[in-house]
Amino acid sequence: MNPAGPDVQPYDALLVLSFGGPEKPEDVVPFLENVTRGRGIPRERLEQVGEHYFLFGGKSPINDQNRALIAALEKDFAEQGIDLPVYFGNRNWDPYLADTLAQMTADGVQRAAVFATSAYSSWSSCRQYRENLYDAVQQVPGAPRLDKLRQYYNHPGFVEPAVDAVLTALAELPANGDQARLVFVTHSIPTAMGETSGSLDPAGQPRGAYVLQHRSVADEVARRVREATGRAHRHDLVYCSRSGAPSTPWLEPDVNDHLEELATDGVTDVVLAPIGFVSDHMEVIYDLDTEAMETAERLGIRAARAATAGVDPRFVAMVRDLVLERAAAERGGAPTRPAVGTMPAGPDVCGVGCCPNARGERPALCGADS
Repeated sequence: MNPAGPDVQPYDALLVLSFGGPEKPEDVVPFLENVTRGRGIPRERLEQVGEHYFLFGGKSPINDQNRALIAALEKDFAEQGIDLPVYFGNRNWDPYLADTLAQMTADGVQRAAVFATSAYSSWSSCRQYRENLYDAVQQVPGAPRLDKLRQYYNHPGFVEPAVDAVLTALAELPANGDQARLVFVTHSIPTAMGETSGSLDPAGQPRGAYVLQHRSVADEVARRVREATGRAHRHDLVYCSRSGAPSTPWLEPDVNDHLEELATDGVTDVVLAPIGFVSDHMEVIYDLDTEAMETAERLGIRAARAATAGVDPRFVAMVRDLVLERAAAERGGAPTRPAVGTMPAGPDVCGVGCCPNARGERPALCGADS
């Protein structure tokens, strides 16, 4: 008989919450309409964006990647003696979050931890998920209490796979990438959203956490790569997947524009490291593997792309550790909260003024207030 596993009380389920993506060609435009609802983006523009999906058969890889993560979590939980069912819900496509909450309610789930597949702080990468959780709870009578787990961009289980991925990519380049530039890539967001991301500082001013968090991770990965190789590589933070009106400023530089500048400066080798993403979904396989690689080839730059965390065992174990950490805190304990780099571990409950919605204040779940 196996001994009892780690204590996950008060939780009786884990919900993996993600963005969603189309599963077949006829899903593409309706999916994009869900994503952009209320923003007044014309259908013609959505059809143009949809061409990215049609290049890959009209299917986003994100749902399959989340199913693989869930399978890995279920295996990890079983090996650790943790009896915790794992559910899957999306913001923008099937399985929709409200439908998943209805199933959880029917299954008798009372209180669930929520792991969102977005590691950093901003309205689109954190608070919008909390707003979606609030909305879904209102739609489901008797819905379980939901506690969203903290942001994990600087957790060792996220950072260490990124370090190894960069080292592997360097080895694919001539001379093990001796002269390679490390180009860390994340999803661009409107500049104003970036500036207001995170909770307010003691003076009541926004922290600009989105960029600060990414820079902290990029610096930490570059530092560890230097320790492993004995070589210091220059590194940059750049962005991809810009959308929205051309008149609205978004975080720059774009990865393709940056490659142009590097070529002008005589850089011949780069590693593209998508530290803003947890798996190889559309922004990675199109924006980097397709578009940025084509740009690099045109410019005569040798480029290698570092892997995302995906189902790396350390990332899977991180999710388990976040559940146990939060469970212990909810029971009144003071658990260890691992974090690497220059920034502390994020809070369980978001702070005052955290990542505001530019279109107006909306209710949002934030851990213990559900």
